[in-house]
Parts: sequence; structure tokens; C-alpha cells
Amino acid sequence: QVHLLESGGGSVQPGGSLRLSCTTSDLSVTSFMAWFRQNPGKGRDGVAAISVNWDTPYYADSVKGRFTISQDKDKATMYLQMNNLKPEDSDKYYCAAGSEGALWYDDAWSVPGQYGCWGQGTQVTVSS
Repeated sequence: QVHLLESGGGSVQPGGSLRLSCTTSDLSVTSFMAWFRQNPGKGRDGVAAISVNWDTPYYADSVKGRFTISQDKDKATMYLQMNNLKPEDSDKYYCAAGSEGALWYDDAWSVPGQYGCWGQGTQVTVSS
């Protein structure tokens, strides 16, 4: 089973930047890695995902042009560079690894049920 550890959260002012990191035990065991975010009482929303084999990124409309997902296979680490942060980006961010055998069609990357392993989350707070 893949183990995931997020880091890089914190508090910033609107317009600021943060970079989240997700370190895994082994990137090769999954075909998709993703970032989700969640507020208490709400479901988890897909923020961005990356195809591990093809390095293809996917983004939620709300973060396109501001966030960039990337991976470093040598370090078994996935990143989320978040620029021009807005107060509505404040959430707990979770790293997720795709389940073995999952089918990655259309917008499947944004469906929490496609992922079998989750990190503990890292808090991002954007306020002035």
C-alpha cells in the first residue's frame, strides 16, 4: 500500500503563493495522483491530478491558470504550486493515490472514489 505524506500548507495573504508536497513510498504503483480539498461538513473536491505515466495534468476550473501540479519520480514526490491564492482556496488539502484497476475516463480524476490511498491533509488558509 502506498503511504502519502503532505507538507507545505500554511497561512498567506490573498495573492500569495504556497507549494504543497506529497511524498509517497512508491509512485510507480499508481497511474494517477491527485490533490483534493475539503472544508468541514463538505465533500472533497478535486483540485488537480496528474497521470504518473504520461505526466498529463488535469485541473478544476476554479484553479486553472493559478495552480500547477507536477511530479518528481526520482523523489517519489508530487507537488502543487498555488499562485494568486484567494480566500476561497482556504481548505484542508489532501494528497491521493489512484486505486489499482481504476478506469480514468473523462473527469474520473476528480472523483474521490477513484482513489484508494489518502494522506492526512495539510491546511491552507488565505486571509488578510
